[in-house]
Amino acid sequence: MGAPLVLTPLQDIPLIRPGDDLGEILWRALLENGIVLRAGDIVVIAQKIVSKSEGRLVNLSEVTPSPRAVELARLADKDERFVELVLRESRQVLRHRPGTLIVEHRLGFVCANAGIDHSNVEGPYGNPEEWVLLLPENPDASAQRIRKHLEQRSGVAIGVLIIDSHGRAWRLGTVGVCIGVAGVPALVDLRGHADLFGYQLRVTQVAAADELAAAASLIMGQADEGTPVVHVRGFPYPLRESSFSELRRPEEQDLFR
Repeated sequence: MGAPLVLTPLQDIPLIRPGDDLGEILWRALLENGIVLRAGDIVVIAQKIVSKSEGRLVNLSEVTPSPRAVELARLADKDERFVELVLRESRQVLRHRPGTLIVEHRLGFVCANAGIDHSNVEGPYGNPEEWVLLLPENPDASAQRIRKHLEQRSGVAIGVLIIDSHGRAWRLGTVGVCIGVAGVPALVDLRGHADLFGYQLRVTQVAAADELAAAASLIMGQADEGTPVVHVRGFPYPLRESSFSELRRPEEQDLFR
């Protein structure tokens, strides 16, 4: 039997503000929660606090919608300024219906509304409802910076995941997925391995980072839980260098486009 997989939410993470040193905040939180990092541990972080620390807040009152945004907002029944931000963050709009825009984000994945969020967002001035939060500029780079800080502090090799909540084709509800990774295998290739009966696997590739993201997201919650960081011990695969690009399905193989 393998080692147990243990996920522990970090309590009492402070509200994150633009410019905060997130790596140091997480290091202190680990200590305050009585967790001593070991080689092979993983720290899973909600995208929202990464975006906040990087100043990815935008006030809609400062956004001027383009003619394309105005037209698309009419079709999708959404705020023109919000749609303008979606367009700026996207490579292309794939689908639209009242209330939702499905886009290919500039980072390469398909998601609703370019991952732009209103919930649990507060800006430094004005109407709170006018503030929205964009995804990190480069989640892989963000994960690497935090990983480097924690490794320097702890003296051991660890992994870091940045996760977000996405919907899925053919299924209701959101689930946690990886959008940034450092030191964790995003994809584990089991092709060539034998199953219980000796059959050689031919197509099996495991989205290990997404599986871990979903587990951590279940613990973090989606509303007012205030637990945006989860410590993981017992991940069943060896850590290695990787990037989010491992998880991105090439467009020519995407049957849902």
